[in-house]
Amino acid sequence: KDSGLVPSMGSVGDCYDNAMMESFWSRMQVELLDRHRWRTRVELANAIFEYLEIWHNRQRRHSQLGWLTPIEFENTTVVA
Repeated sequence: KDSGLVPSMGSVGDCYDNAMMESFWSRMQVELLDRHRWRTRVELANAIFEYLEIWHNRQRRHSQLGWLTPIEFENTTVVA
């Protein structure tokens, strides 16, 4: 409440279920946030940016992509 955050809408199992985002935040928590401490918000923001743009989107292997990285998947996908 102090930060101005509000809980997500919906309930478990309905069409507004946010399981995909909860899974993403869980992975980021384990892979990044639980491993470091930052002195400033800018350092944290830069770390999150690098995690998303460099690691998660380009290098991390994803089960839904056949355990390929997004770049590998994009390069092997045939456009019809």
